[in-house]
Amino acid sequence: TSNPSVLIGAGLLARKAAAKGLKAKPWVKTSLAPGSQVVAEYLANSGLQADLDKVGFNLVGFGCTTCIGNSGPLPEDISKSINENGIVAAAVLSGNRNFEGRVSPDVQANYLASPPLVVAHALAGTVTKDLAVEPLGIGKDGKPVFLKDIWPTAKEINAFVKKYVTATIFKKKYADVFKGDTNWRKIKTTESETYRWNMSSTYV
Repeated sequence: TSNPSVLIGAGLLARKAAAKGLKAKPWVKTSLAPGSQVVAEYLANSGLQADLDKVGFNLVGFGCTTCIGNSGPLPEDISKSINENGIVAAAVLSGNRNFEGRVSPDVQANYLASPPLVVAHALAGTVTKDLAVEPLGIGKDGKPVFLKDIWPTAKEINAFVKKYVTATIFKKKYADVFKGDTNWRKIKTTESETYRWNMSSTYV
C-alpha cells in the first residue's frame, strides 16, 4: 500500500492508541512494508513512524514483503501450537492477496483491510471482535478504548497529507530509483534479453 491518506491514517490511529497505552497484543506478529520508499520518508518526517513503532509496526522493507511471506516465520512456539492443535490462525493485511498460506504457511484465514484497520486489529489481537461495538483493549487509565476513540478524522488526515506528502520527497526518492543502495549495486548480473533462471531454484 502506498496511498498517503490511509497510511497517514494508520499513523494517526497509532499515535492516539499509543497515547492511551495500547499496543499490538504479544501474540500478534506485525510488520510494515509500504509499496514505496516515499512512504517511509513522510511517516518519518511527520513523526508518525515513531508512533507506529510504539504500537509494534516497525518498517521491515518495501514492496512485496509481508504479503508473500517474506516477513519471516511465526515464533516457533506459536507455529507449533497452531499445527498441533488444528488452530485456524488469521492475518489482517492491507496487501491485495488473501489466499491460504500466502502470508505464512501457518495462516489459513487472511482478511484484507485498510492500514488503519490492520493496526486496529493488531491492538485488539483477534478478528472475532466486532470493532464497532467492542473495545480494542483497556487504556492506561483503566477504561476501555473503542475504535471510535482513536479513529482519525478526515480533517486530521488531510492536514498531515498537505504538510508532509510533498512533491519534493517524490523527486528526492525517485531521482535515482534504478540505482539502488550499496547492497543492490553489489549484486553481480549479466545483461540478457531474458532472465537467467537458476534451474536448481525451488522458488515458486
